[in-house]
Amino acid sequence: MQKQNQGKRKIAIVGSAYPLRGGGIATFNERMAKAFMNNGDDVKIYTFSLQYPSILFPGKTQYSEEVPPEGLDIEVMVNSINPFNWIKVGRYLKKLAPDLVILRYWIPFMGPCLGTISKIVRKNKKTKVIAITDNVIPHEKKPGDSLLSKYFVKNVDAFITMSKSVLNDLNQFDTEKPRKYTPHPLYDNFGEIIHKETAKEQLGLDAKTNYILFFGFIRDYKGLDILLEAFASKKLRELPVKLLIAGEFYSKPDKYLEIIKKHQLEEYIELRTDFIPNTDVHKYFCASDVVVQPYKTATQSGITQVAYHFNKPMITTNVGGLAELIPNEKVGYVVNTDKQEIADAIYKFYELNKEEEFSRNAAEEKKKYSWEVFVENLLHIYQSL
Repeated sequence: MQKQNQGKRKIAIVGSAYPLRGGGIATFNERMAKAFMNNGDDVKIYTFSLQYPSILFPGKTQYSEEVPPEGLDIEVMVNSINPFNWIKVGRYLKKLAPDLVILRYWIPFMGPCLGTISKIVRKNKKTKVIAITDNVIPHEKKPGDSLLSKYFVKNVDAFITMSKSVLNDLNQFDTEKPRKYTPHPLYDNFGEIIHKETAKEQLGLDAKTNYILFFGFIRDYKGLDILLEAFASKKLRELPVKLLIAGEFYSKPDKYLEIIKKHQLEEYIELRTDFIPNTDVHKYFCASDVVVQPYKTATQSGITQVAYHFNKPMITTNVGGLAELIPNEKVGYVVNTDKQEIADAIYKFYELNKEEEFSRNAAEEKKKYSWEVFVENLLHIYQSL
């Protein structure tokens, strides 16, 4: 694809990045920076000195123990709860006057911080601010969310959304500012595909067992409880299949462990519920036959794009933007948020031996989701401002 670069732009990305732990958003921001650098632009990421107060953070630590990403200019600068810091950062970027500031907005809690920074930056009459809005209405709603998102939306110039549902949600706050839907690009920075047998060996998994993967931070809206209830189906006991749960609990584990105990699933579940470092992600996907996303609500999911990178079939629920990316009966199955439908889809996947066919189709389908397309769409919005 031909580069969109019309001379070197100075771009500032404000959002999560190293030394904060990978997760979806930090990994995305770092990969996005490289995509713009490949486009010939000058890019710097301004990350958080404090992203969440510890009382609001559900995991064990917010900080990475991995080596820093190579070739990226990252400065720790933003404090999410200190208004004096927001003013300081805003004035700094206003004076720096980059051509473009890209803000990553995923929860209303960040509205005052990012909205204030943007409000100050835009006063230089040069810098344009585009928000990549994962959500403007959160999965887990709290009082005041609407006011915080309204403040943020008012103070940016344009929006990129990665699901059509978020594009529609924006209309509750603004109907005039430029916006564009562009699908979440591939997470192609988790390493190469390795043989399934090799991946199982490296993870200490049984070589003769088939594995279904649930991957990512475990939050209530992601529906692991529904998947566990589905996995208790008697018909699935006929299969040499285990459920591999890989990701840290971000909600209380009790209810999930109770379901496992109630249905006596212990021998059919492989729990790997510590934080999964980026260097190990490829092992979990390569060891598995199919990735299941049993979400109760969703906008988009980075897990889909990790699965695509590794040519993995998917079973997903028909919520938010998930079904937009997974053609039913081609790359996997799209079902309702129902334990029986999920169980039936898993059984059909194995009964009809769909892994090879769906994997081939995933390898073809993922060509739509390149970073070049994402950069092109974002710059198209920028050039219209």
